[in-house]
Amino acid sequence: MNWSELLVSILFTGTAYAMVLYVISVGLSVTMGLLGIANLAHGAFAMAGGYLLVELLGRFSLPFGIALIVTGVVVAAVSVVLERLLYVHVYKSGEFDQVLLSMGIIFVASALAQYIYGPIPMSVTIPASLGGGVEIGGRSFPLYRLFLIGCGVATFVGLLVSIERTSIGARIRATVDNRAMAESIGINTGVLFSIVFAFGSALAAIGGGLGADMISVAPGYPLENLAYFLIVVSVGGLGTVSGPFAAALLLGIGDSACKILAPQFGAFFIYVAVFAVLLVRPQGLFGRLQVQ
Repeated sequence: MNWSELLVSILFTGTAYAMVLYVISVGLSVTMGLLGIANLAHGAFAMAGGYLLVELLGRFSLPFGIALIVTGVVVAAVSVVLERLLYVHVYKSGEFDQVLLSMGIIFVASALAQYIYGPIPMSVTIPASLGGGVEIGGRSFPLYRLFLIGCGVATFVGLLVSIERTSIGARIRATVDNRAMAESIGINTGVLFSIVFAFGSALAAIGGGLGADMISVAPGYPLENLAYFLIVVSVGGLGTVSGPFAAALLLGIGDSACKILAPQFGAFFIYVAVFAVLLVRPQGLFGRLQVQ
């Protein structure tokens, strides 16, 4: 393989991986920016989405698209129950209480996954319609990876438009900027919090299911991938839509390059890059919620 082919391989694989990270992490970014809660258990919803999609495709033989929608809806519904029963009590608490709660949820979710599915990693069976490859410029690219890239870009554009052009997007921006003022003009922030939390959890579940081909689902999923989810959020900027997209691309492509070019160093260069970015811009690349 020559250098041009190697570069294309890194860019393609890294972009597909980046889009999985983005779909999972952008919900965490907006949730943390709006609710102000350190929800480290976000990866547990992604893990739940992966396992649920495996069940819907394998045991119930649902079509892939329908199974993906059902996965998002079911996990969103469960997340609302958890948000109303547990998270609502720590919104005004310190970060220590929030971290303890979310870590507890991670351990409970991981233990349940271990008990039900065992320790063996699982991946989603790619449907035949998305199998095979596509010839582009004389080179074959896996169709499913192209599908992942398309899903990530569509999610980015959809969120950008919805937050910029819809009434609920205006309410989200207002609440992020000044919650007290938003409440004073009649915005029901409690309901808005539940909606955003459910939507973020649904995105995590869909991302976990879509990306199970690249990030296998296992009981240790929430903890093993937590650092990457937090890197996307912190480097992109808390509460942003565009920030995590740029950060996910940097992380995905950089991680793929490290694994291919210098596997002996692992993620060393990734963490160095994260430290460098945050030293220069502690608020992240895009700061707070900015939809231009």
